[in-house]
Amino acid sequence: MDKTFALNGFDFSPEINLARYLQSIRKFPILSQEEEFELASKYKETKDHKISYKLITSHLRLVVKVVSKYKGYGLPLAEMIAEGNIGLLYAVDKFEPSKGFRFSTYALWWIKASIQKYILNSWSLVKIGTTAAQKKLFFNLRKIKNKLNLTDDRELSHEILGDIASSLDVSVQDVTDMNMRLKSHDGSLNTVIDSSSESGAEWMDFIADNKPNQEEVLGYAETLSYRKKLFNQSLGCLNKREKDILFKRRLVEKSVTLDDLSKTYNISKERVRQIELNSIKKLRKSVAVLQ
Repeated sequence: MDKTFALNGFDFSPEINLARYLQSIRKFPILSQEEEFELASKYKETKDHKISYKLITSHLRLVVKVVSKYKGYGLPLAEMIAEGNIGLLYAVDKFEPSKGFRFSTYALWWIKASIQKYILNSWSLVKIGTTAAQKKLFFNLRKIKNKLNLTDDRELSHEILGDIASSLDVSVQDVTDMNMRLKSHDGSLNTVIDSSSESGAEWMDFIADNKPNQEEVLGYAETLSYRKKLFNQSLGCLNKREKDILFKRRLVEKSVTLDDLSKTYNISKERVRQIELNSIKKLRKSVAVLQ
């Protein structure tokens, strides 16, 4: 789902002007529990966008409130709000009012999940938080350390590591690993190695270029041209039906199913599969002869 979306003329993406966005969402009324239930029930039946508009706009402030709890990760607020709004859209589409929960309670889970996914993907160039334990640690370890006034980068004692692991129901090793990862920072390849040097050399300058040289590129192009010519010549060994089946099964981006081809040619799916495999065998023999 795209981050930029609009409904009934209102832009739900705050990237353009965050201050104006925050001011504009205040005009939408907060719904009562009865109003939520009535609107959600109607939307479940009709999928009317006008109804979903009311549900979404009445909870945009909830998204901002959730985002405010994630300010410490140094990511753009507008981006996090946009991600939270996407979660809100999913919540509207999947909410089951008959189960008795308030929509705001249900939407909160989707909003948090969407924001946390964005943070995990954006916070570090190295993928982080791939397991449930790692995600729990990522979003709670810093909070716990702040409560214990452990704001510096010193090593945590075994006692503290054990207490944190116990409180989050994870292993001590998980806590140790995540603490190390949160203390480290991504580096840039454009960082100047020695600021006192006049050369201005960056780390990027010392990375070997593995791209093929001109001779290799030319040789590859000639090989590709030769193979293409050889393939086109080999196709002459196939009849019209064999070519059509082979192309539609193997040489298009989205292959046609055996079922569809069996209906086209009024033959069984097994027969289509046999023609496909036999065509490949014939092509291989033809290429071998031509080479």
